[in-house]
Amino acid sequence: MSYDFKIFSGRSNRPLAEKIVNYIARKLDIDKKLGQLEIKQFSDGELWVKYGENIRGSDVYLIQSTIPPAENLVELLIMIDAARRASAKRITAVIPYFGYARQDRKDQPRVSITAKLVANLITEAGADRVITMDLHTPQIQGFFDIPFDHLYGSIIFVNALSKLSDNLVVASPDVGGIKMARSYAKKLNAGLAVSDKRRPRPNVAEIVNIIGEVDGKDVLLVDDIIDTAGTFANTVKALKANGALRIYAAVTHPILSGPAIERILGSDIEKLFVLDTIGLDEHKQIEKIEVLSASEVFAEAILRINKHESISSLFDLDKNN
Repeated sequence: MSYDFKIFSGRSNRPLAEKIVNYIARKLDIDKKLGQLEIKQFSDGELWVKYGENIRGSDVYLIQSTIPPAENLVELLIMIDAARRASAKRITAVIPYFGYARQDRKDQPRVSITAKLVANLITEAGADRVITMDLHTPQIQGFFDIPFDHLYGSIIFVNALSKLSDNLVVASPDVGGIKMARSYAKKLNAGLAVSDKRRPRPNVAEIVNIIGEVDGKDVLLVDDIIDTAGTFANTVKALKANGALRIYAAVTHPILSGPAIERILGSDIEKLFVLDTIGLDEHKQIEKIEVLSASEVFAEAILRINKHESISSLFDLDKNN
């Protein structure tokens, strides 16, 4: 079987890209490395991209999380455009963390639906397919008119945390995350709870009530994103006030901006499990945070897409729940 594909990485998360290509090399027992890609930034901030090898007629996978700053998104767009102009046969944007996903609707007058704008930009730049993981709002898939593969981090967390506790309740920090929490609860044979959250303004959350029985239970909080950790810290505090014993969390994308690290350190959380869809700066690598890798799931998706095989087994979400 010929695996004629090439993998390139932007600068937003090169360590994850290296793990992905190393997994593929081991599995196929071939000499596979990241492709040669030169990225320069001029003194005025403009980006310049050049492929250092021939990609004409190739199946190309471009790995780049679109975490802020916005230049990570611009870098991905330029990578896609350069690959299209170099006559790549198929261009797949592998976006471990899809930025701007929280701006997915017009919830007040005179605002942008930025998630749709980003979808348009990626498509118009020349991408033929997109792979990402744990979108903040799964309906964003409908913003794209090209094939879109939505992977789920639950397959990684459930495998790693299956023996976490025999007395476990899975909790969602808000009503919007109930479907995800229910899926985890079923797979971990655990109870279910949800916090009643009010958000008076962006990045500020108030926990009004805990719905579900957590008294005398160990709790696993699950979510797709942890940003400033305000909701997270308030939910942990509310769970403790309602009698929870040990509290853990499994969150896919560790943005951890602003006072997030201080809030985590000051909370009663035992351990926060995250994925490496976003690289952690050194000051964010604290004892309470444990990083699991999403590299195998992304690598398997790339292999199966390249061979035109189904990747439905990687869609680890109970659609019937």
